[in-house]
Amino acid sequence: MEINKLKSIIEAILFSAGRPVSQKELILSLEIPQEDIEKIIENMQEEYKQENRGIEIIKINDSYQLCTKKDLYEYIYPILDKRNKPNLSNAALETLSIIAYNPRITRAEIESIRGVSADACVYKLLEYGLVEEAGKTDLPGRPMSYQTTNEFLRMFGYSSLEDLPELPRYKMDENKQIVIDELKQQQADVSETEKEENEEEIV
Repeated sequence: MEINKLKSIIEAILFSAGRPVSQKELILSLEIPQEDIEKIIENMQEEYKQENRGIEIIKINDSYQLCTKKDLYEYIYPILDKRNKPNLSNAALETLSIIAYNPRITRAEIESIRGVSADACVYKLLEYGLVEEAGKTDLPGRPMSYQTTNEFLRMFGYSSLEDLPELPRYKMDENKQIVIDELKQQQADVSETEKEENEEEIV
């Protein structure tokens, strides 16, 4: 099948779906290798950019979605119905950040980092579909763990969690989890430094 025909089919699928379409779905529909699909879509993305189109194809993990450009939002919003958007407090955003950087983290671990209860924030994030249950852990009592969703990636403009900014201040273990003991020690060091500076000012 010629390349332009494949592009037309992919564009039609993404437009009609109105949601992220996985590479597996495209492979089954087009009956071509994954590598070819990736190359074709990358070519389409570049064409959209060069032609200054009002739409773009974004990648979310192993899926693709046809969307309007972010910088055209102010022109689109007045035309659309007023759909409810997540209204996240600073506490919820903080909790969401912790979960994003620590896939399969439990509520107790979130609370150890934040120092306060995380029940309300986790419930709100689950309600908005920004996080999901990631299965029970092997810890005592087998508590539930949590991870972010594709909706989180789509909403914040990331293709995958690998695109998240690095956190150089925090030490990460081999499972990409924040080492809580290290974090507490850093907080203690900061407090001690501030105390010494205050004492110097008094003197």
